[in-house]
Amino acid sequence: MTTTRPNIVFIMADDHAANAISCYGSGLNATPHIDRLAHEGMRLDHCYVTNSICTPSRASILTGTYNHVNGVTTLATHLDNRLPNVARHLRASGYQTGMFGKWHLGEGKEHEPSGFDAWSVLPGQGDYFDPVMIDAEGPKVEPGYASDIITDKTIDFLEARDPDRPFFVMCHHKAPHRPFVPHPRYRDLYVEDLPVPDTYDDDYSNRASAAELAKMRIRRDMTYEDLGLIQPEGGDEIGEAQRSENGFVGRKVPDPEDVSGLVLIDKDTGENFTFATRRELDLFKYQRYIKRYLRTIAGIDDNVGRLLDYLDANGLSQDTIVIYTSDQGFFLGEHGWFDKRFMYEESLQMPFVIRYPRAIKAGAISKRIASNVDFAPTFLDYAGLPMPSYMQGVSLRPLLEDKAGEDWQEVAYHRYWMHKDYYHNAFAHYGVRDSRYKLIYWYNEALDQPGAFDGDEPPEWELFDCLEDPSEMFNLSNDPAYREVFLAMLTKLDAKMAEVGDVPEHDSAALRAGLEASSR
Repeated sequence: MTTTRPNIVFIMADDHAANAISCYGSGLNATPHIDRLAHEGMRLDHCYVTNSICTPSRASILTGTYNHVNGVTTLATHLDNRLPNVARHLRASGYQTGMFGKWHLGEGKEHEPSGFDAWSVLPGQGDYFDPVMIDAEGPKVEPGYASDIITDKTIDFLEARDPDRPFFVMCHHKAPHRPFVPHPRYRDLYVEDLPVPDTYDDDYSNRASAAELAKMRIRRDMTYEDLGLIQPEGGDEIGEAQRSENGFVGRKVPDPEDVSGLVLIDKDTGENFTFATRRELDLFKYQRYIKRYLRTIAGIDDNVGRLLDYLDANGLSQDTIVIYTSDQGFFLGEHGWFDKRFMYEESLQMPFVIRYPRAIKAGAISKRIASNVDFAPTFLDYAGLPMPSYMQGVSLRPLLEDKAGEDWQEVAYHRYWMHKDYYHNAFAHYGVRDSRYKLIYWYNEALDQPGAFDGDEPPEWELFDCLEDPSEMFNLSNDPAYREVFLAMLTKLDAKMAEVGDVPEHDSAALRAGLEASSR
C-alpha cells in the first residue's frame, strides 16, 4: 500500500567504523547488505557525532539536542525519560513506534524507553549470547545471538503492526562493541592477514599530549577477552589489570621486551601462539583484533539483509526510509588505536547510508556537513511534523534530496566530557570541523573548577588541514602560515558554541591578543 507518510526503519550499530563498510571504499571487508542501502540511496561522507561515546550520542539522536542541554554528557549520566524525544512526537502523531536492542540510557522507571509502543532492550551493554533483555514486563533471558535476536524482535514488531498506520522502529545492535564476539558461523572469515594501517606506528609527535597518553593502543591496552584468548590464572605477572569505577574487568595481554617465554592460547581452538620478536607479537594483536571485529560486523550485515528482505517481501520498500548508521566511529588500528572518544576523524565520523526510493536518488553521495543531532529533526520533517523549539539540529531532508543551498550548515560541533576515564585516559576536549579544517581545544587545566575532573596538563590547541593531511598527523595550530586559518576556525568555534548555548573554557579575546602580540 502507499502511505501518505513514510515508514522509518533506523538501524544503528555500536562502534561501527565507516572504514569497515565496503561502500565507503577502504577495501577492508565486504558488507553487501549495508552497501545495498547506499547503492539504492545516498551515502553521507561527512556525518559527525556530537560526542564520540555511546550514551551521549544516543541521547542526541533521540532528542535532537546537544549533551549540555539533554544532560547526558558521559557514560554515567542517563536520560530523563520525562524529556520530550522524537519517538514521543511520532507516536502522538499516529506512528507505531518500537525500540529493540541496545538502549544504554539508563534503567528503571526514570530512564527506560519512553514514546515507544513496544520495546525490548539490553541492560547496560548487554551480552552477545543468550542476553537478558528488558521490556515493559521485566527482564528475561533470550536464547541466541544478540544480532539475530534484535533483528527478530524488529521483524516481529513489523509483523504485528497495524498496516493502515506508518511505523517508526529503532533496531539498535550491540555489535560490534568490545569485546568483539562473532557468532561461530563467521569463524572462517578473514583467514588471510589484513593490511596494517599506514599510521599504525604513529609516535604521536607534533600532537597534543592527549594522543600519546591515551590508553587505547592495540599493542598494550587490549585484554585477553578482546583478542579471543584464554586468560591465565594469576596477577600482574600475566597482564596489567584493567579496572573500571565498578571494579576489576580483566587483564591486558602483556607487551614484554622479551617475548621468548610468552605463550598465548586461542580460546576456541586451543592453538598455542609463540613469538620470535616483539614486533611479531604486536602485529599478532592487530590481526586478532581486526579479524574478530570484522567477523562480528558480518553478523550485523547479514541481519540488515534479513530486514531488507522482509520489507521487500511485504511490499514496504518504496514507502520506507531505511537508515544504517553507528553511534560513533571507531579506530581500526589507525594511530595504533582501537576505541573512539577523540575528535580525530576515524572516531568523529559516523557512517550514514539512507534509502527512500520516493525522494532520494539512487547512488547519491553527499559531502555536506551532517550531525547526529540532525537525525530527530529529519524524522519529523519526513513525517510532516513541525520541529519543536527545543531541538537544536536541522532537518537533513534538503541535503538528502539534493536541495541544500549555499547557506547549508558549515560546521559540526563535538564535545567530549569524560576527562581521564578509568579505561582509556582520554582527555576532555571540544572543537569544530568544517569541510576542510578541524580545530580542537584540549582544555585540561581548565577542568580545575568545582564539580569537574582535575586536570594537570596545560590547555592545548590542535588545527588540522583534513584535505592535505587526512590522517591528521601534523598539528598546525602554531604554524604561522596557518595563523589566519586558525583565527577563522576560532571564529567558527565561538559562533557555534554561542548558537548551541555551550559555555567555552577558552578565552578567545586573550588568545587573539596573544597571537597579535607574537606576530609583531
